Amino acid sequence: MIPLFGMTLSELTTVAAEVGLPRFAAKQMADWLYKKNVSATDQMTNLPKAARAKLAEHYNVGRIAPTNVAQSVDGTKKYLFGTQGRQIETAYIPEPDRATLCVSSQVGCKMSCLFCMTGRQGFSANLTTTEILNQVASIPEHDKLTNIVYMGMGEPMDNLANVLKSIEILTSDWGYAWSPRRITVSTIGLMPATVQFLQSCQAHLAISLHNAIPEQRLSLMPTEKAFPITQTVAALRQFDWTGQRRLSFEYTMFEGVNDTPQHVAAITKLLSGIRCRINIINFNAIPNSTLQGSTRNKMEQFRDMLNQRGFTATIRNSRGSDIFAACGLLSTMEKNKTNLIQQQ
Repeated sequence: MIPLFGMTLSELTTVAAEVGLPRFAAKQMADWLYKKNVSATDQMTNLPKAARAKLAEHYNVGRIAPTNVAQSVDGTKKYLFGTQGRQIETAYIPEPDRATLCVSSQVGCKMSCLFCMTGRQGFSANLTTTEILNQVASIPEHDKLTNIVYMGMGEPMDNLANVLKSIEILTSDWGYAWSPRRITVSTIGLMPATVQFLQSCQAHLAISLHNAIPEQRLSLMPTEKAFPITQTVAALRQFDWTGQRRLSFEYTMFEGVNDTPQHVAAITKLLSGIRCRINIINFNAIPNSTLQGSTRNKMEQFRDMLNQRGFTATIRNSRGSDIFAACGLLSTMEKNKTNLIQQQ
């Protein structure tokens, strides 16, 4: 069966023609899928019964429920979804004034960042648009969401077509009608996909920086060799960041690795003159890693030094530390559990 959920209006128009419906029926289907959140084609009651029967022969809605959920004492929830023979993670992060969903874009990841549990899984597959949006629509809190960040498993720019398609559905008036300012996409700086993303939509961009000294960044992020951060920033300077669209840099701090005044100086040199935010992140430990997070005191000193140099730097609160906070850790635990059962 072919899922309707995750189709654009033009694709739904093609489906409508296939089952003998007029063009305007595509908008009716989109309304059922993205505004009324139906789970079956038979629930699209303003479509003729005969057309619904034809739809049901080859199409379904295609949404699936999460297979598991872990809840933190701070209210954060991590949902697992079964897809393509593996588990992907989605994190729901409630706060007093907002509720953010962190979605995955791939099953595993190719980028092999030293501090990332998902990278250890290797790459299995790109998520389809259906599978990306299913994370948004199929959690109980879907109607409470105020923000979406593509910061879960995988590298979004390595699955750009499906990421852009999902954002089109999220932001179109026939879809979820969200403002693109409620959406942030994170990347290590994959080029030229990042430039294509900036030219194609108005969602915010977050760059995984973690070290502004190229040779040191390479030891953390092997993709620095193919996509040097200096070239990424040079490309970003060609865009206008003076409006509402936000550019931010993610900086996870590791004890004795990237947390010295030398690293503040390197960030200042790299990002001088570009309007951006710097989000300082506490490292969520992963098994068998020599990396350790910097102390809170050192993180605060680092933030203050950046702010003194004219940047807007903040420390992101760590959430869900009691439910395998590191991205990819919960799904890895589930994968290991499944492998153990199969071996018995």
